[in-house]
Amino acid sequence: MMTDPIADMLTRIRNALQARHSKVDVPNSKLKLEIARILRDEGYIQNYKTVEENVQGNIRLFLRRAANGDDVIEGLERVSSPGCRIYCSKDDIPKVRGGLGINILSTSKGVMTGKHAIETGVGGEILCNIW
Repeated sequence: MMTDPIADMLTRIRNALQARHSKVDVPNSKLKLEIARILRDEGYIQNYKTVEENVQGNIRLFLRRAANGDDVIEGLERVSSPGCRIYCSKDDIPKVRGGLGINILSTSKGVMTGKHAIETGVGGEILCNIW
C-alpha cells in the first residue's frame, strides 16, 4: 500500500524528466488532477488527460521542454508529508527560489498556488514546491 501518493507523483515526474520521456502516467485521484491542472496553468507541463485503463485510471502528463531542449521543471520537492504535515497562514507562505518557483497548497478553498492563496487570503497545507 502506498502511504504518500503525492510524493509518488512527484517522483514519477522527476524520473520521467531524468529519462527524457515526453509523457508520464500517474494513478488518478482528485488531488493529483488538481496538481496537474496547476502544473499546466503555470506552464510546467504541456497538458494532461485522464486515461481509463484499470479501476482507478491514470492521469497522463505531457512534459514540457524549453526551445533549447532543457526541462522546464528543474526540481520538485514534497514539503508536507503524511507523517509531518506543514501548515502556514496566508502571511507565512514562503517564496520558492526567490519567487522563481511555485508552491502548491491545499486550502479550505481548494488546491491552489501560494501566490493565489495570498491573493485569496487563505493559508493551508503546503503540498510541494516546484521550480
